[in-house]
Amino acid sequence: MAICSFCGNALRKGTGKMYVKTDGRILYFCSMKCEKNLLKLGRKPRKMKWTEAYQKVKKGAA
Repeated sequence: MAICSFCGNALRKGTGKMYVKTDGRILYFCSMKCEKNLLKLGRKPRKMKWTEAYQKVKKGAA
């Protein structure tokens, strides 16, 4: 089972999108929202409140 490269949610079989970069790295996305935030807008998951990476950082700071 793949995990979204931006938000960290698990992808069910047959859903989502696989993106292969020119350096051979594979990125998985659960939605267009995650894809645009990472690729087009260049945002970091740690700064977006709705991602699991943000929740881990926030939990560690508390």
